Amino acid sequence: MGKKKVRDYMTYDVVTVNASGTAKDVINAIRDTNHDGFPVVDGRKVVGYVAARDLLFVYPHTPVERIMSRHLIVADPDMDINDAARVIFRSGIQKLPVVDDANNLIGIISNADVIRSQIEHVSPDKVFKFIETLRQLHDVEPALVRESVPIGELLPTQSKIYQDELEGRIYEIKKGLAEPLIVVRRPGRLILVDGHHRAIAAKRIGIKELDAYIIEIDEDIELGLERTAKEMKLKTLDDVRVLDYARHPLVAVTHRLMRHN
Repeated sequence: MGKKKVRDYMTYDVVTVNASGTAKDVINAIRDTNHDGFPVVDGRKVVGYVAARDLLFVYPHTPVERIMSRHLIVADPDMDINDAARVIFRSGIQKLPVVDDANNLIGIISNADVIRSQIEHVSPDKVFKFIETLRQLHDVEPALVRESVPIGELLPTQSKIYQDELEGRIYEIKKGLAEPLIVVRRPGRLILVDGHHRAIAAKRIGIKELDAYIIEIDEDIELGLERTAKEMKLKTLDDVRVLDYARHPLVAVTHRLMRHN
């Protein structure tokens, strides 16, 4: 897998404001979309950016060209997502128009898109480390394939997930951005190793299969993961509890620290 690019996470369906429009058009766009800013275009070319704050003390008939920002920071679709993150967070800009070499608008990347891209990342290295662990623990020689797995047949090995991350995974899957699951396939079993949020997100929105790294073991042995699932009484994804964001351990620790300060 290569590095994540802006094109992998940007929104392609972008709401824009025409350079020949007025402040009233921007107000209407905000009302219709709940967005707080829009690229300003002349045809397909990006010529500026207008945000809700630009409407302060402005008459509705004021031309967009008079209130928009012409100091544009844009992104290239092949830009590394980490580089886009640096630009967004260091500049304080929440959204970057994504343009081609002719400055034509092709998408937009937001700080939310960047954050979602960093929450979870499945790398081949992670898969190979797990394979090596299986070799050492069970004296087996697993094979690795990449294909789709049926969500309904997965045996979970994690007893709980968190609502905030689940919502992020639903967003990613709908945009076609979900990372592959990691699954062990042995005789009669599909054991979900990594990707519980993604699998349950897919199930929530009616998707039957997801892409996965599948580690195949021919030997009929019971893995430690299976014993753990049995101890937690996990049989299907429906047995996994979804916890509210406020109960996330990181949030709880933060709250405790705030109370002690």
